[in-house]
Amino acid sequence: MTKALILLSGGLDSMLAARLLMEQGVEVTGLSFKSYFFGTAKAKKVAERLGVKLIEMDFSEEHLAMVKNPQYGYGKNMNPCVDCHALMLGKAREIIENPPLNLPFTKGENVNGEYDFVATGEVLGERPMSQNPEALRLVEKIAGLKGRLIRPLSARLLDESDLEKTGRVDRSRLLDLNGRGRKRQLAMVKKYGIKEYSSPGGGCILTDPVFSEKLMKLMEYWPECSGNDIELLKHGRIYWLTLKTSKDAKGRQGGSRALVVVGRDQQDNENLLRFVQTGDILINMAEAAGPTSLIRIKNYELKITNETREIKVPQELKMSELKMDEGKNGEEIISLAALLASYYATKARGRKVKLEVRSKNL
Repeated sequence: MTKALILLSGGLDSMLAARLLMEQGVEVTGLSFKSYFFGTAKAKKVAERLGVKLIEMDFSEEHLAMVKNPQYGYGKNMNPCVDCHALMLGKAREIIENPPLNLPFTKGENVNGEYDFVATGEVLGERPMSQNPEALRLVEKIAGLKGRLIRPLSARLLDESDLEKTGRVDRSRLLDLNGRGRKRQLAMVKKYGIKEYSSPGGGCILTDPVFSEKLMKLMEYWPECSGNDIELLKHGRIYWLTLKTSKDAKGRQGGSRALVVVGRDQQDNENLLRFVQTGDILINMAEAAGPTSLIRIKNYELKITNETREIKVPQELKMSELKMDEGKNGEEIISLAALLASYYATKARGRKVKLEVRSKNL
């Protein structure tokens, strides 16, 4: 039996690509990736609906290194789709060429055995940067999968794979989709009786313009940023402050940046506690529910004593009056983070409140 390893994103296209292969009697195994910017939850649901096994691979660190410096650049936002697809397909090639006896990244049942080719749910022309003919050929070449990569939804418009040439995959039963229209995909949804599916491109937060702007600043201020730093961007209001007494690599004042994250709800607060690191400072309301503020500064330690502070919270707060673009010393940064934490506890506005300030060091 012909066996395929298909990249499952959890979206509709990869689900339909798998169904097309399964209709031909191809045995399909899914492959899904986890990074700091997307996960495998949707792919797991799709694999269950299809009744296929799924390999889940965490390549977060390798993927982050690529995101910081993609060879082929970014898309509309911070999404390096060409490099990302090439990295994923390169991992798939490693699996089909050297199938391990026990895949350490597989959850649940072991998925062993050799695979004949790799498949994806890509559609020619659906994304201008990464799914034009030149980009698709480039990704195939970089990944080392020439002749062993099939894109079932657009296969009849692309170069014929080795499997199609030998008849192990019937090219005539694959499709010729082109462009961003969804009419034919929706017809297939009806044909296969699919009740639930995700929108295309909805799983990667690098395509989100708001998150991309946050990430761009993080990478500018902290080029060596870690996955933990990136997680903070997802869990609160983000503010950047300049440390007045610091110097940058060229000896100029104001080189170090302080990241202040203010939780928006209880879930944010809990996540900030999950990702707090040694050297961070946490600020919480002492006597009422409210946001948690987290302060992080790279290569600098704010020396504080755990304490309870009382401040008067203004009824109205104009961000322009905080002068966030001006350099601040450590105490001013803490005071500003405390003010933000209390102000976003809306019931505290116009009142005196107590806040707990504590360092992760203590």
